[in-house]
Amino acid sequence: MLDHGYIQIYTGDGKGKTTASLGLALRALGHNWKVLIIQFTKGDQGTSYGEIASSYKFKNNLDVFQYGMDRIIYSHNVCMEDYKEAKKGWDKAKEAIKSGKYQLIILDEINICIDLGMIKVQDVKQVLINKPENLEIVLTGRRAHPELIALAHLVTEMKPIKHYFDVGVLARQGIEY
Repeated sequence: MLDHGYIQIYTGDGKGKTTASLGLALRALGHNWKVLIIQFTKGDQGTSYGEIASSYKFKNNLDVFQYGMDRIIYSHNVCMEDYKEAKKGWDKAKEAIKSGKYQLIILDEINICIDLGMIKVQDVKQVLINKPENLEIVLTGRRAHPELIALAHLVTEMKPIKHYFDVGVLARQGIEY
């Protein structure tokens, strides 16, 4: 287990932020860690996301919760229900961070919720500053807040160079979801 856990951020406009965090989760599970993934803005609530479908295979050490509507949110289509779902997810995250139950917590797409004002950056910052010493926390999503970037120990920006989406290839099962 960890003596010292760090704060990591995967951000940027390129693909791979969630995938990178899931790779980290898989690595931690290989060492028998307890891992929590909270997905914000991903409310499919089913098994269409591959990470949800496979999570059942790690049920003893992996918990996954989704908070969001079953659509992609943008600044122009955010509704009150999105705010309620983000709050539920953030409440769950705060409880889990304090619990001491996990060694790794991934807050997938939380950066979007912060950017859209669904979760207050100061609240997130305060929780991260006071996290347990041996807990690793990963935040993913576009437009990471500058104050969180300054606080984090590792920040990776995914930058798009070329993507088959640009020529009309849609999201593919097993690859993008």
